[in-house]
Amino acid sequence: MSLLELLQLPENSLCADCGQSEPVWASCNIGVFVCLECSGVHRISTIGKVKSTQLDYMEHDLIQFMQRHGNKKAKEDYEAFVPPFYYKPTEKDCKVLREQWIRAKYERQEFRSDKTSVYAVDYKEGFLWKKGRDNGQYLKRLFIFSESEGLLKYYTKDKCEKMKREHGLEITCVQDGRTRSIYVYHEDGAEIVTWYNVLRSARFNYLKKTFPDSPEVELIMKITRSYAKSGYMQKTGPTQKEPFKKRWFNLDAEERKLLYYKKPLDPYEQGGVFIGSSEAGYQVQEGLPNGMKGNKWDAGITIRTPQREFIFICENVKEQTEWLQALQEVVARPMSAYDTTEEAGFRKSSLH
Repeated sequence: MSLLELLQLPENSLCADCGQSEPVWASCNIGVFVCLECSGVHRISTIGKVKSTQLDYMEHDLIQFMQRHGNKKAKEDYEAFVPPFYYKPTEKDCKVLREQWIRAKYERQEFRSDKTSVYAVDYKEGFLWKKGRDNGQYLKRLFIFSESEGLLKYYTKDKCEKMKREHGLEITCVQDGRTRSIYVYHEDGAEIVTWYNVLRSARFNYLKKTFPDSPEVELIMKITRSYAKSGYMQKTGPTQKEPFKKRWFNLDAEERKLLYYKKPLDPYEQGGVFIGSSEAGYQVQEGLPNGMKGNKWDAGITIRTPQREFIFICENVKEQTEWLQALQEVVARPMSAYDTTEEAGFRKSSLH
């Protein structure tokens, strides 16, 4: 079989590590086809040599080796026992998640046997850099996680100077109806990804106990918060006569919540909008009400709920299009019984 025929096989048409289409790099020691970004991780790690299938000469023996292995066989071998809670990154995810996924598979070979996962632990402790709630400085804190206690604790000693943030992680929880965000990071990518998957494991176990009849695939979607869209927009108040103010917005599509903050790394949101379904009377439309103008921005979005209208303005048409698409996908999705309960809670508050 020729190299071109190998690349045209369905199992080799996507990157073996992130799923990006049309991979053109070969990891010669593993025998998989990967994309440019993932090939860089293979190159700098102990995994081995990579070659371009378009620019480099591929010896006959190497092509035969790639044929004997390939992406399908590698998946069956190196991903045989990936825990359901472990986050498998895609081409859209950050570098550290992809790098640690690749190293976990091929360097550390964590998923080739059914031994207990290194992330499924009852207890973990270590130092992380935590963003201060008031002054914005990152301070070194000792974090202790105990699944049996259901706690993630941190201790406020060992203050350190603010330094450049790398390998960040946002930990969120709901307190008194508001979403609390804790921002942490670590210099070592492997350490922050380990914390990430340890917390995913604990959350997965909690969901299994709380919702024993729910399919596993539904629980996995609720393990961690994933924002469908984030960015700045301008908003006005409930009378639509208040001046527009620039705020940072996060759209939590799974929870159907559009939350806004004064600054991107604020610990609590200032307010939010519940985004129900079209069947329940919710609408998302392009543009502003007649006669309304923004300050310097004019790419408007109107969200209509059964109670009132919410008006937002994006910086440009590109941002407007992305927000409209993300919001309309939420509105098009039918509401569940859980969503209906959440909607009732949101009716007690509104944007101000």
